Amino acid sequence: MADSAALDGRIVDGRHVMLVRVYYEDTDFTGIVYHANYLRFMERGRTNYLRLLGADQHALFAAAEAEAPGFAFVVRAMQIDYLRPARMDDLLEVSTTPVEVKGASITLAQQVRRGDEVLVEARVKVAFVSGGRARPIPKALRIAMKADQDSGS
Repeated sequence: MADSAALDGRIVDGRHVMLVRVYYEDTDFTGIVYHANYLRFMERGRTNYLRLLGADQHALFAAAEAEAPGFAFVVRAMQIDYLRPARMDDLLEVSTTPVEVKGASITLAQQVRRGDEVLVEARVKVAFVSGGRARPIPKALRIAMKADQDSGS
């Protein structure tokens, strides 16, 4: 059985990094990755980044749930630059770096690379919501994100 940690990527120097293989289903009729699929790759990066935060993610998220029942992170805004295409069978690296952690939001810088070549760059603002409204990010998550951000500086 495969090690699930390998699927989730890793946090190195405050930056989450994970690998994604491009499959036929990710490409359009020209054989390059369809633009919307980069959004999926980056969503996986953000999800796995949150999964890997803290030494005990279950305790971390349980504390957040206690403070803000039914919480979720939602994309509030995104700026994205498509710089170069990826093709089937390419091995891509998706990186996610916290840029700013504020009361109810976190801004992340994301890149999709093939080796040393940057293919896509994005800046994503994610809001923390509970009960259908923006809420302050619970202390346990805020501390974990800021600590992670500080280690990347």
